[in-house]
Amino acid sequence: MAILKIVQHPSPILTESCKPVTDFGDGLQALLDDMYETMIDADGIGIAAPQVGEAIRAAIVDLGEGQDPIWLINPEVIATGGKETEVEGCLSFPGLYGEVERPYHVKVHAQDRDGSWYELEAEDYEARAILHEIDHLDGILFDTKIIRVVPEEELEAAGEEEEE
Repeated sequence: MAILKIVQHPSPILTESCKPVTDFGDGLQALLDDMYETMIDADGIGIAAPQVGEAIRAAIVDLGEGQDPIWLINPEVIATGGKETEVEGCLSFPGLYGEVERPYHVKVHAQDRDGSWYELEAEDYEARAILHEIDHLDGILFDTKIIRVVPEEELEAAGEEEEE
């Protein structure tokens, strides 16, 4: 496994619509392993293939908390519901944080690492992370959805309040 270079905005690959994954062989498995290691190394909770220079429909979400990673290969959003505005960041936009409105609930149809299809329903922060990564696969970047930029100092102050 290797730590890959994270593609930074404004690289054009970040705004491309990605191609479906058709080969679930060793090459994909190695890429997914490397993406996971890269995401963990960068202290992220999600990463999409274009963020490591591969324009394919593959992404990972891992909130930790004892859950297994969510492997999103060729994901399709089936349904969404509700709305919620929260602060997001992105590994391809170091230092940029902003309030983004997204659905509170999402239902997706996707393939696992082995190619098997599954459906997943998620809410709140998990739904937000899944939708953020699927946006990457469609060439949609979170900076186009920011309602208000949140300075890092404001985030740090909020984090200190939560710790007290």
